[in-house]
Amino acid sequence: MSEKEKIARRIARAGICSRREAEKLVEAGRVVVNGQRVETPAMRVAATDKVAVDGKELAAKEPAQLWRYHKPAGLVTTNSDEKGRMTIFDTFPADFPRVMTVGRLDMNTEGLLLLTNDGDLARYMELPETGWTRRYRVRVFGQVDEAALQGLKRGIEIDGIKYKSIKAELDEKQQGRNAWLSVALTEGKNREIRKVMEALGLQVNRLIRIAYGPFQLGNLDKGVIEEVSKKALRSAISKNLADKIL
Repeated sequence: MSEKEKIARRIARAGICSRREAEKLVEAGRVVVNGQRVETPAMRVAATDKVAVDGKELAAKEPAQLWRYHKPAGLVTTNSDEKGRMTIFDTFPADFPRVMTVGRLDMNTEGLLLLTNDGDLARYMELPETGWTRRYRVRVFGQVDEAALQGLKRGIEIDGIKYKSIKAELDEKQQGRNAWLSVALTEGKNREIRKVMEALGLQVNRLIRIAYGPFQLGNLDKGVIEEVSKKALRSAISKNLADKIL
């Protein structure tokens, strides 16, 4: 008898969306298994079960793929936007595979965004336990206090929210009211860098992610998507996960 898995995980593995978003699809009555509407995200399915979302049957599982994408500022990273703003998915080629983002970048942030067709891979890369560092170049307006930047290594609490250690350094001696910083962190809380800089009296006016774990933005042009080689992907993740998804 084949091993069963939760319906949300099956949907996420197919690259439809994250597990959490898959649970919402189930709760909204949009998921059918073997012709029957699924009532609860706790349902478990076998590999032989036929699963459909919005009337479209899930395709056979494809090997995991990962892409680097240079996200321009001005685009949101959700599949659709209730305010009608353009999303990154609106700009992708029509024949581009169905993918999900590894984490998110807010609308005004640019730089490296990883895309994958595999929910397990996305979850692995997002987990703090994986320990991957996110690196940014940050332009701020205001007078930079280097001692305050060094203090971020101890973490900081803002409005009751605790942020873990952040490494922030001035790129070069400040001239004028703008300055460039290099910032590295292992969490990805909502608007973390902007909020932390604001707490130091600095306004972020440009934010560029240049690395996510072992993957670099490099010289990838804005708006360009480039697949990561299987060799590079395998070397970056755990052997157990690689053997399972590649």
